[in-house]
Amino acid sequence: MPEPHAAQPRVRGNDWPSLRPAVLGDWQPTLSVSVVIPAHRAEATLPYTLAGLVAQTYPARLLDVVVVDDGSDPRLELPPTRPERTRIVRTTESWGRAHACHVGALAAEGDVLHWLDADMLPHHDEVEAQLRWHHLIDHAVVLGSKTFVDITAGLPDLDSTLQTVRVGDAGDLFPDRWTSPHEWVEEHIERSDRLTANATKSYLVHVGASASVARALYLEAGGMDDSLKLGEDVELGYRLSQQGAVFVPDDAARSWHLGLSTLMQQQERVNRYNRPFVTDRIADMRHWRTKGRSYTVPWVEVVVDAADRTFEEVRHSVNGCLAGTAADITVLVAGPWSRLDDQRRSPLLDPDRDLRMLRAELVGDSRVRMVEEIADTAFPATHRLRLPAGWSPGRDSVRRLCVEMARRDRGLVSLLMPDGRVARLERTSAFHRAMRLTSSGEELDAVVDQVSKTWWYEAVEEGFTSYLDSGSPEPAAAGTGKRGAARRDGSAGTEPAPTEPLPRRAAGILRRALRR
Repeated sequence: MPEPHAAQPRVRGNDWPSLRPAVLGDWQPTLSVSVVIPAHRAEATLPYTLAGLVAQTYPARLLDVVVVDDGSDPRLELPPTRPERTRIVRTTESWGRAHACHVGALAAEGDVLHWLDADMLPHHDEVEAQLRWHHLIDHAVVLGSKTFVDITAGLPDLDSTLQTVRVGDAGDLFPDRWTSPHEWVEEHIERSDRLTANATKSYLVHVGASASVARALYLEAGGMDDSLKLGEDVELGYRLSQQGAVFVPDDAARSWHLGLSTLMQQQERVNRYNRPFVTDRIADMRHWRTKGRSYTVPWVEVVVDAADRTFEEVRHSVNGCLAGTAADITVLVAGPWSRLDDQRRSPLLDPDRDLRMLRAELVGDSRVRMVEEIADTAFPATHRLRLPAGWSPGRDSVRRLCVEMARRDRGLVSLLMPDGRVARLERTSAFHRAMRLTSSGEELDAVVDQVSKTWWYEAVEEGFTSYLDSGSPEPAAAGTGKRGAARRDGSAGTEPAPTEPLPRRAAGILRRALRR
């Protein structure tokens, strides 16, 4: 997790219009940028991309270019018209756009990575328009605007193209050609009120042909998944969103796309191919995930603390989560598992008896992991449920609460149990953003409430049940032979005394006071 920068603006949801970027041509940039250009057999269009970068208004001292030759045969060579600080690197271990982008990102030295495909011709202020947002917040992901143009009749003269771009007239380059906006991207942006109305889905239009991201944020998200040969942009966009990114569609960051995209030419085949790959990795794509299935990236990560809790309590919590309608779930059972050695002991008098029973009960379920440490967030899973041992959600409770969180853009839902304990349903993206912004002495939950929304519920009303209501017998304390002895008298055993229940009236008052 990066060091927090509390002085940054705190964007709520994806309300990027609340930011006030610099006016183009009337500010002094300070951040360096590396333009990363993945290129495979792009000898015809790459010179135009580099010529467009020569004409940029962004200071040349802050701009460098990394061209990644992705296995071209013959090998690509840099044309003479190019920015002064341009170099070429070549892929070796793998292939594909994702791998090329990642190789370029690792070779880059700029504060910001700006992806630009080798068939893009940027307008003169495209880089400046992108970078002004990164000077405001370090978790911006800027999406450029592109126009497709038919180049079957050939490309204009390179030198005249450079001059036209340099004077700011790139929009006049193709007056008699077929052109088209990126239709499905523009339609999604408009349907979502410029990506502000459905904050949790903003990543869906993360198209890397002309996008930018802080290099640190890119690395924190894990970089491009180079096992993907298509669909890598939206998958990276999902992980960036879980890191708390704000997605900014900037119409001023304009480029020509020289020719049609692969998706435009073979949309049905591309979508069919992408579906199993992105469905396994993007937990938020609920409409594509099959009911009853589990996936590599779970939708919800549940944390149950087994330390000093009974076998019956933890089993009730875990079983209830696994039996719910949200099958793409992982349960982390936290406890001191490393101390379970194989020294001779009395199985019935062993102080770690319940831990051993839990391990035997749960070890065969692939959705359960026994861990000793818990990460700060559930990344890359979309949600984390911190569940008190002994309490279990109803069959549809988790699914319903998660859906409502997305619909209402809530970052935290707290559920008050009758015994005074609290379950917490945390949205990963909101917590990562809050962690970036929380200053010393400031409550993290308060910042979550600023960048998202928080809410309180009474857990029983949402379907949560106690193991005491499930018909399970109370366990015997280790060494006593008496059921519930440790619960009654507080003597040594594996089960601690229960929390004193809050009176119903007090619980209601607390719930109403905390609900927002």
